[in-house]
Amino acid sequence: MRKLSCILAFFIILMGCKKNGNNASDIGNDELVFNYQKMPKKLTINPKATVIVEEWPEFKKLSSSVDVLYRAKNNEDLILAIDDLIEKEKLLEKGTYPEAFDKFQIKSRQRVFKTYMLKVKSSVLDNRDATQPTIEMLEAYNAFRKQFNVLVNSQLDTKLILNEG
Repeated sequence: MRKLSCILAFFIILMGCKKNGNNASDIGNDELVFNYQKMPKKLTINPKATVIVEEWPEFKKLSSSVDVLYRAKNNEDLILAIDDLIEKEKLLEKGTYPEAFDKFQIKSRQRVFKTYMLKVKSSVLDNRDATQPTIEMLEAYNAFRKQFNVLVNSQLDTKLILNEG
């Protein structure tokens, strides 16, 4: 009886160690996968704003980098796209804005977009799921593009309002 209980205890310990060993190797092999299918669609810019944006080379480069981001299928593609986006955003920030878009509203939305880009980059580098931060970043990018539409469609004359006040 004593031998049987020792053998049984040995097998129980052996089976317990084997399960823990498998779980440890599974955790090491699992990579956080970027879920590219959940990304929001890119907001379209209305025709009036498109005319202005087409003549703005820094924004066109940024926009093409965002298109590359939409083709990212995993974390490696995502980090390359984010690095490229950060570089293009720096060029946009230092470049000259078209007169119609050289406004605080545009620059503040660009800063929010930059903040979310850095958040995505830190998520990828820290091996965390980057899907939600990427969605937030693309929503900030859409708000940035939407502001172009708002400024072009605005009927308010700020000079008139400020002179009368």
